[in-house]
Amino acid sequence: MEQDKALFWGGGWNCFSNFSSYQVMYKGKLWPTSEHAYQAAKFSDEKLQEKIRNAKSAYDAFMLGGENKELRAKNWNEVKVSIMEEIVREKLQQNSHILKKLLETGDMEIVEASPVDAFWGWGPNKDGENALGKIWMKLREEIKTNKENERLENE
Repeated sequence: MEQDKALFWGGGWNCFSNFSSYQVMYKGKLWPTSEHAYQAAKFSDEKLQEKIRNAKSAYDAFMLGGENKELRAKNWNEVKVSIMEEIVREKLQQNSHILKKLLETGDMEIVEASPVDAFWGWGPNKDGENALGKIWMKLREEIKTNKENERLENE
């Protein structure tokens, strides 16, 4: 049932989207969105990274990343999930509103309800990897575990 899920991509949990308007400091630079940071992380060319960082929107950053596939790091497919997790972790740590929203999800499954992306989201058949949703759920569990450990230490 979809009401048992925290959906982002048009759902009520859009702060979890990389396209949401939350700046993130990543690797010493301020990025307009986590999408900008993620797309730039694909490349070692500093001019291209800056072009992506200065893109007017997350969509424009996404398009620049796609248009330059041939310049991506050779091991990109092996490292992309860990890079995404680093960026999302920074976004979470830097934005108290997102932390509040993440905790509000309780035990719900968090899903990027993308109708097209079956890797980061659930894709057109709603049976995709949901890799981005899994990152958010992993971070939520870490926070809950840390809070529980702090509670036990204070007893």
